[in-house]
Amino acid sequence: MDKIFNIDQKLKLTQLISEGITVLSEVETLQGGLKDTIRAIAEELEIKPSILSKALRLAFKSGFTQEQNEHELLENILTTVGRTL
Repeated sequence: MDKIFNIDQKLKLTQLISEGITVLSEVETLQGGLKDTIRAIAEELEIKPSILSKALRLAFKSGFTQEQNEHELLENILTTVGRTL
């Protein structure tokens, strides 16, 4: 079923799409810059970029405690089955 949009709706949709494209382009540019920064700092500190990225995500989401609890459970499971190093 085709929906017919009135003039006001068409203007709102056009504005949303236009502004949305601009915002998504800016986000993409910022993410690329952040990725480059993470890579450079990781190289300088001699650690994996993925570790810095994960630390950043955890800090952003304030999820370190949850991640730590899950890691402790994972370690417990692997210790139980004799699969730790």
